[in-house]
Amino acid sequence: MFCPCWFGVKELMIMDKGYCGGLILFRIQDGMSNSINLAGRGIVMRLDWPGPTQLDGNATNRLYIDNAANTNQQKELEDIFQGKRGGPMQMLSQLVAKWLPTMTTRIDIKEDNGSHDITARVGNFGEIKSQQLRNEAGRAMTVQGAGFALVFQFENDVLTLAPSGSQWSDSDMPHTQITTRSGAVGKFSWRGN
Repeated sequence: MFCPCWFGVKELMIMDKGYCGGLILFRIQDGMSNSINLAGRGIVMRLDWPGPTQLDGNATNRLYIDNAANTNQQKELEDIFQGKRGGPMQMLSQLVAKWLPTMTTRIDIKEDNGSHDITARVGNFGEIKSQQLRNEAGRAMTVQGAGFALVFQFENDVLTLAPSGSQWSDSDMPHTQITTRSGAVGKFSWRGN
């Protein structure tokens, strides 16, 4: 359920596979950057951390931007998510040694009736899935104040637990194929330079 990195405490962040291969899907519902409207765009960040913890840095990352984005939107999204515009991604980018060239590809996102059950198919690279975890009373299970929620400035520092069944393949990444089971969903609101 929980990857060690979620907690943001270096002593607890020892990667259980000796490295961390992760995926983060962002859906921008509303937003502007340099007068460019980014609403409706999707972007995936593929992360590969050699360990022993994420805080040791030396990551290799790649962005995958929705090919429905125009050239101006692509440039703004790349700058934001590579940390060039401040905000939470600036802090994260300090731990990245190498950004592989950004890929533009089709990103199809389906959400089940407004829940956090999401499936995103991303070109030929893979699929990201999350399914909201609920308790016996049917309420969403959440975690508040975890390091991951703080770094990405999730609303109220809350993550809704949503285990995934994601699979990814990119021959340029250090770990070319990954399968993930850990997952969470949250809402964010960012401001940067």
